[in-house]
Amino acid sequence: MTENLKKTIYLDNNATTQVAPEVVDVITAYLKDQYWNPSSMYDPAIELANKVADARASVAQSLGAAYPDEIVFTSCATESNNAAINGLHRAAIKANPNRRRVVTTKVEHPAVIEVCKRLEKDGFPVDWIGVDSNGQINTREFVRALRPGETAVVSVMHANNETGVVFPIEKLSRIVKQTDPKIAFHVDATQSVTKLPINLSRVADSDALDGAFGRVDALSFSGHKIHAPKGVGALYLRRGTAFEPWMLGGHQEKGRRAGTENVPYIMGLAKALELERDHIAENYVKMAALRDKLQRGIEERVPYVVVNGKNSPRTPNTLNVAVYGAEGEAILVLMASRGVCISSGSACTSGSLEPSHVLTAMNVPAGALQGNFRFSLSRFTTEEEIDRALDAFVDVVAITRKTSSKWDDDKGVPID
Repeated sequence: MTENLKKTIYLDNNATTQVAPEVVDVITAYLKDQYWNPSSMYDPAIELANKVADARASVAQSLGAAYPDEIVFTSCATESNNAAINGLHRAAIKANPNRRRVVTTKVEHPAVIEVCKRLEKDGFPVDWIGVDSNGQINTREFVRALRPGETAVVSVMHANNETGVVFPIEKLSRIVKQTDPKIAFHVDATQSVTKLPINLSRVADSDALDGAFGRVDALSFSGHKIHAPKGVGALYLRRGTAFEPWMLGGHQEKGRRAGTENVPYIMGLAKALELERDHIAENYVKMAALRDKLQRGIEERVPYVVVNGKNSPRTPNTLNVAVYGAEGEAILVLMASRGVCISSGSACTSGSLEPSHVLTAMNVPAGALQGNFRFSLSRFTTEEEIDRALDAFVDVVAITRKTSSKWDDDKGVPID
């Protein structure tokens, strides 16, 4: 069993990542010896509370946040997204009943889309912004949707979980604040934290994608995407941002998120960010080179394939390809049988037979919607793994096309 696991090529890191060994060591130490409740008043608990404060400061430093208390620890990015949108929206309505509208995009993660659908169902207007064929946001449509005095919250992801396409948060946040400074701007950064630069204190007037997030009011991310465990995440809330807590019941996190702190995992999250903090540029170059090698190999060796988001800025670790004349499920099964783990779109919707909402919004042709595949790398991915995965993918696509009703094997072309 151990030998088989070693042979597995894991290229589904946008779904989850392996926990870094250093993070495991930190978590284990706190599970064994530091079991106190940090809200208690005896000395060991107070000492533990101080260590949580140190971890909060470390996370703030990693994100360029101005103050440690701007970091709220949560259970995951889904909770952070729910808390941010609901909490900011309720606070806006409390201050001004006319400020009810929400603006988001059609390609967000379900943890944002479903929250906005619920708000819409409850009678609050939601503006859904489209994207072009490259997966890039329609800026003109975005600008038109902003309504001074009416828009409460804007929620836009930094990087798409399926395609890796990066949105110009610096530009969008500047547009929002110039339109109406009271509109709260929330960013789901689940797929970009540690992969792209993010500095929540720096303000820039250029449109360069350099992480100047000084106009962002709230930002969400999750531990299990950055080599920390599942079950811990964080929500950044800029000081002075009006927010109504979503989880009630205790005074923890300065009243913004009730519940006893998950100390071992909080310490693990801080350690994971610390490990990445000084190596973002180095890891970017490594992952981008491997991603590009895989992309070139697929384009050269697999006919009738399209790279989704190819002409937009992308995270360095993500490659999404649409293969014409392919049976998506069969390819995933065969790749898994060869020890290569990839996915078809988002991990949260991979059990669905519905075509990807992201690729649908990008107007990917129907003939390719059922044959889209996501390869997502990490800093642990090796060149040998990329070579093996490429060979397997080329072989598996050829095998499945021979029996596919969408492919004419004699002519070597897809069937409309």
